[in-house]
Amino acid sequence: MHTSALVLFSGGQDSSTCLAHALSKYERVETLAFDYGQRHAVELEARLAVREAIAQRFPAWAAKLGEDHLLDAGVLGQISETSLTRDTAIAMESSGLPNTFVPGRNLLFLTLAAALAYRRGLQVIVTGVCETDFSGYPDCRDDTMKAMQVALSLGMDRRLLIDTPLMWIDKAQTWQLAQDLGQQADANGGGKALVDLIVEHSHTCYLGDRSLRHPWGYGCGTCPACELRAKGFARWQAGGKVFYNTGL
Repeated sequence: MHTSALVLFSGGQDSSTCLAHALSKYERVETLAFDYGQRHAVELEARLAVREAIAQRFPAWAAKLGEDHLLDAGVLGQISETSLTRDTAIAMESSGLPNTFVPGRNLLFLTLAAALAYRRGLQVIVTGVCETDFSGYPDCRDDTMKAMQVALSLGMDRRLLIDTPLMWIDKAQTWQLAQDLGQQADANGGGKALVDLIVEHSHTCYLGDRSLRHPWGYGCGTCPACELRAKGFARWQAGGKVFYNTGL
């Protein structure tokens, strides 16, 4: 039985939902973020607000929520010429990938997470990668996650599980999952409360803009991350109950 988890927690919609998922499933949960010179470094502050809001609103989850960790991954900013680590316009590259793709980012994140999980005695790494509503990043694919799980388990000589609850669901279904998780935790309005705090406190915008407030949260409203979040929120609201299968 897996009882403890480390959540890769950037403080965006996806990782906030993953944190709720982990708190609903595991007895001990810690969080991990990375400072890699990202333009949207405001997420490093937003994530703390999400953690605090979840702990305050859901006491049962607060009892499971352990330490938070922040690691310096600045080497990614040194070797990456991307619009997430440089002040350049977001555009498509000749490779067919957007220049928001930071090569090796998730591979490095998972390696560092595995090392930390080993030291902390944590059995599961939870990450919000997704192959449904995403920008085509190859390090978000299910095959990549399975390969990393095998490699890290072998390299650490300890069986690690990589839990990807959002892999096969879209952004509308992610909003629904957040509502369902919150409601399961607290039948007295927990679903709305979790969605509301994700809207208010989480950060997704690639440009780090928190000056504009939209129904789905803060952001520039035009970058790919904002567009995905906004469209998902609109589909979720328009469609009522959204059904999903996380594969769990």
